[in-house]
Amino acid sequence: MNGLRLVAAAPTPALRQALFGGDQNLDEGGRNAAAALAPRFARVPAWVAAPSRAARQTAAALGGLAATADALADPPYGEWDGRSLADIDPGDLHEWLSDPGYTPPGGESLTHVRDRAGAWLDQQAGQTLVAVAHPTVVRAAVAHALRLPADGIWTIEVAPLATVHLTHRSGRWHLSLS
Repeated sequence: MNGLRLVAAAPTPALRQALFGGDQNLDEGGRNAAAALAPRFARVPAWVAAPSRAARQTAAALGGLAATADALADPPYGEWDGRSLADIDPGDLHEWLSDPGYTPPGGESLTHVRDRAGAWLDQQAGQTLVAVAHPTVVRAAVAHALRLPADGIWTIEVAPLATVHLTHRSGRWHLSLS
């Protein structure tokens, strides 16, 4: 393996219920799905994970002993933590879905998530490792790697346990699909 693999954390109960935020353990289905993918990651030299339980447990289920990186943390959603889309004021939700610079009350904007995940990603140029983070952070890192504008985060769908392979050469990131 060469380059960087970004893996989206396995499902938690909150993710399956489409709730904002939270730091939950993987559910049984998430643990089993991650364990089934472990053979793909048998020869990984280095691991890093977001500080959340879901990211660290996903790395462990995949067979890795991961250091943690705060830059890969799921964004805080402030007053929206633990709430569903239906629980959010429709005007605020529209702002969040249309303006990546919008910050939920007490939370973090998607533009800031993209900037911090992108800065972390650029520090990994030339490294060979697997990084496990929540889908939102994987989307943000990929948007940065592909040099998309800030609202480009909305054009990338990342399912739980999706894997993105990036390599860095000639001063830019390259996305590999396999």
